[in-house]
Amino acid sequence: MVAKLTDVAQLAGVSPTTVSRVINKKGYLSQKTIDNVHQAMRELGYKPNNLARSLQGKSPQLVGLIFPNISNIFFAQLIEHLEIQLFEKGYKTIICNSQHNPVKEKEYLEMLAANQVDGIISSSHNLGIEDYEKVEAPIVAFDRNLAPHIPIVSSDNFEGGKLAAQLLKKAGCKHPIMITGNDNSNSPTGLRQLGFTYELGKETPVCRIPRELSTLRREMEIRSIIAKEKPDGIFTSDDLTAIQVIKVAQQMGKQIPENLKLVGYDGTDFIEQYYPQLTTIKQPIEDLSSLIVDVLIKKIAKEETSRDYILPISYSSGNTI
Repeated sequence: MVAKLTDVAQLAGVSPTTVSRVINKKGYLSQKTIDNVHQAMRELGYKPNNLARSLQGKSPQLVGLIFPNISNIFFAQLIEHLEIQLFEKGYKTIICNSQHNPVKEKEYLEMLAANQVDGIISSSHNLGIEDYEKVEAPIVAFDRNLAPHIPIVSSDNFEGGKLAAQLLKKAGCKHPIMITGNDNSNSPTGLRQLGFTYELGKETPVCRIPRELSTLRREMEIRSIIAKEKPDGIFTSDDLTAIQVIKVAQQMGKQIPENLKLVGYDGTDFIEQYYPQLTTIKQPIEDLSSLIVDVLIKKIAKEETSRDYILPISYSSGNTI
């Protein structure tokens, strides 16, 4: 079995980043650490690959993308735009699918640091991870608070939540509710709920469904929420949940929008093409990706950047309200 850089790190009792620094003779390291890494490399028969050697002292022109779920239609479209725009600027991408798993996220972050990528774009954050503070590569976050010094690019989540509430009120809803995930972080996505309840009142029901549940379990939860709350309007924090609400509501004999009005969130190309009937808050995905790349390029060039970048939302008028 061919030894990997992570195997060397484990045997030497150091991080993969430290092994990479020893190999590339970069940064200050104690002689003891250097000797331990070289000893581990000899024991395992580890040989740095030719690509890594050729990149010594040069920019690898690589950017790592860490996302929580690359099969999600919103993230998939955003990643596509990011890859295209980065390639146009001379950068190749490494796509990492963390699957809301803190262990995977931590290991991917270490891998990207060890490979000395030029920058990292992350929309994945599990509470308790402090590794982002330690990474030397420039980082830009999408819709996540990763660390105090890391810029955040997002759409106007607060206004998006307010607009959803306004649309349901205008449609005559007397008992609207929101269905969202179980994110307990203080990331910008939580502002959708804040905008929604700000417009309708703090007593407005907000129902949470864990994102890790299977499709069947999520539909069971939606059915239970509709039966218990008896809403006449629902705002979902993403379009995929809205599609599930449509399915469950129809199974329960409810007509949309006659008995139940619905507003989603994201407005991807997939929704426009296959579910144009869904009224949804639209994020400017192409503009978001362009802004993310521009901010990262500034960070790579060591230019000054702001902490927050917020783009306006709009909405797509379907027939679910």
